[in-house]
Amino acid sequence: MASVVLSEAEKLYIVHGVQEDLRVDGRGCEDYRCAEVETDVVSNTSGSARVKLGETDILVGIKAEMGTPKLEKPDEGYLEFFVDCSSNSPELEGRGGEELGTDIANTLYRVFSCENSVDLKSLCINPKEHCWVLYVDVLLLECGGNIFDAISIAVKAALFNTRIPKVHVLEDEEGTKEIELSDDPYDCIRLNVDEVPCIVTLSKIGYRHVVDATLQEEACSLASLLISVTSKGAITSMKKVGKGSLDPESIFEMMETGQRVGKSLHIALQKILDEEENLGTSRSKVGFLG
Repeated sequence: MASVVLSEAEKLYIVHGVQEDLRVDGRGCEDYRCAEVETDVVSNTSGSARVKLGETDILVGIKAEMGTPKLEKPDEGYLEFFVDCSSNSPELEGRGGEELGTDIANTLYRVFSCENSVDLKSLCINPKEHCWVLYVDVLLLECGGNIFDAISIAVKAALFNTRIPKVHVLEDEEGTKEIELSDDPYDCIRLNVDEVPCIVTLSKIGYRHVVDATLQEEACSLASLLISVTSKGAITSMKKVGKGSLDPESIFEMMETGQRVGKSLHIALQKILDEEENLGTSRSKVGFLG
C-alpha cells in the first residue's frame, strides 16, 4: 500500500493532535473527509460510480453477463471482484499493486459473503442453468489513504446504479428452453442495496483511534480494524491489518465507533444517491468522464 515517509517530529505532532481530538486537517477523530460521489459515469457498463475521498480516487464499473449458477447454490447468481491498482505510486507498480489488488478483492468477497448483503436469488434466471453474474471491476486511480472505505462506498453506489435487463424464459412443446431479453432499456431489474455493507476502517494512533485516516496518519498507525457495517448498524465482518496489536478493550471501543460512524455514512450516501436518482437525465456530469 502507498505510504509516506515522516520524521519523528511529524509523527509526534500527528499523534499528540489525535489525543486532543484535533487532527492536522482540522477534523475530529470520527469525521470523514468530504466525499464526491457520482454514478453512471461509464456508458458501456450495467452500473458505475466514481468516488473521491480526499486524495483517494476510485472508479467502479459493473458488467452483468449470463453465466451458469454455482453447483452449491443452483438458484442464485453471484458477484466476481477484480481490483486494478494503477495508482501513480511507484510502490503499487508490478507485484506490489497485484498483492494489494488481491487483498482488496478478497476483502470484498468476505464482506459480500453475508447472505443478506445482495439478493442473489433475484439474479437467477433458470435454476441450475442460467443466472446473472455481476463482474465488479474496481480501478484505484489515486491512493490518498483509506482506500477500503472509499472502495466499499463506490461499490455500493455502483450496485445502486446497476440495471439488469429483464429476461423471459420460453419453453416450446419439446421442452426446449429459450431465453428472451427485453428490448426496452427501461424494462430492467434494480438491486436492493439497503443491506449492502460499507467498510469503516479505524486506525489506532497512540491511545485513540480515527476513521478515514490520511496517508500521513496511516504512517503513524501500527494497527487498524476494518469493520463492515450495514445501514442498521449490524457488523457483518471484521479484519485486523497492520503489524501492531490491539487489546480487547480497544477492539470493543472500535467496534462501537464503527457501528455509529457506519450508520451515519450509510445515511449520507443514500441521501446523495437518492438526490442524484431524482435528477434523472437532466443532471449534468461533473466527473472526469463527463
